[in-house]
Amino acid sequence: MAIREIRMNGDEILRKKSREVDIVDDKIRQILDDMVETMYSANGVGLSAVQVGILKRLVVIDVEYDGGPAIKLVNPVIVKTKGMQECQEGCLSFPNQFAIVRRPKEVIVKALDENGKPITIKGKELLAQALCHELDHLDGTLFVDQMEEGTLEYVDNTENREKK
Repeated sequence: MAIREIRMNGDEILRKKSREVDIVDDKIRQILDDMVETMYSANGVGLSAVQVGILKRLVVIDVEYDGGPAIKLVNPVIVKTKGMQECQEGCLSFPNQFAIVRRPKEVIVKALDENGKPITIKGKELLAQALCHELDHLDGTLFVDQMEEGTLEYVDNTENREKK
């Protein structure tokens, strides 16, 4: 596995639409594994392939942030939503920036797993939020496009880092 570079706000690739994966093979599995390692190394709960410069419909999520196993999705699609919630949201491509975003409270997502088998994921609250956020990335939509006007905040975390 390898840690990949996370693309940052302003990188044009973040606005591009990702392509469907035709075949789930060892190359796709390697990308998913690299994405999981990258997500954990950046202290994230989700990551889409476009955020590491790959225009494929791939997403990894671990809202428990307990080291796994992470959810790995190929060609995910939201098939049902229910309710609404207001969430404080950030993004690994927008370090230290947070805003209020309205997301469905519950979602059902159909996708393929890392072996190419069809799966259904039911997400509530934080998992629903993460699924919506990451799937938005696959279509070039960013959380700042969805945020409630005037809620974007920059949080400087430098004082929370250990001094070396």
